[in-house]
Amino acid sequence: MLNDEAALWERLAHSRRVPLDPIWLGEIYSPSLSDDLRMAIAEKLGMFAEKGWPFIKKLLDEHGALPELVLASGLCHQPEARDWLLTQVEKSHESMGLVVLEALACWGADVPESLVRQSIQHPSQQHRLAGLQLLLFRAHLLDDQTLLQLCEEALHDFRDPVVISAVRLLQRRDGPLISDRLAKLCHEGSDAVARSALLALGCIATSHSRHCLLELSATLPEGERREQANKELQQQFRQ
Repeated sequence: MLNDEAALWERLAHSRRVPLDPIWLGEIYSPSLSDDLRMAIAEKLGMFAEKGWPFIKKLLDEHGALPELVLASGLCHQPEARDWLLTQVEKSHESMGLVVLEALACWGADVPESLVRQSIQHPSQQHRLAGLQLLLFRAHLLDDQTLLQLCEEALHDFRDPVVISAVRLLQRRDGPLISDRLAKLCHEGSDAVARSALLALGCIATSHSRHCLLELSATLPEGERREQANKELQQQFRQ
């Protein structure tokens, strides 16, 4: 088996010189292969897009919703694959549900808002991060107030990675409501969250975000946060 896998790795490594065929990838895939090799084969199949989906679906029918095949379904970016993934959300157990959510990330604009909200409200950190990734692709369909409402659960999370992920999503918008909420985090959040929020206000670079930074430079306690607020404010006037 080791020799067989070495030969398969060798073939995959030379795919630029000798293009791969989705038929061949579908034939060599087996649940008995090592985890890394199964994932590599599935990723290659996903990259074949509409040509890869029929073979991914065939493997799903034969072997079930194995994680690498679920992720390949997301990689191929086909509407049929999206529909299949949505059917898996409710029937998947928790760990597989996360894999399905991650595979659906690029389809954030097409998944139900209820699924996005449910993911962000899930107690698991990884589920919340996956939900924010879904929201990233959906955000352009939402006004600032709705976007903030969907992010609020994440912004109150006690885990910095979740809050910071929400901040980075919000900094893509430049509305006053967004800047005001980020400014509030500079007072209430941890040092890491406050740093991220201050950087976000600097990136937004509107008159209102500058006003927020000016207020923060005067109201934040003496120390690193106030210094960073001053630094971000000075950067605004240099631009």
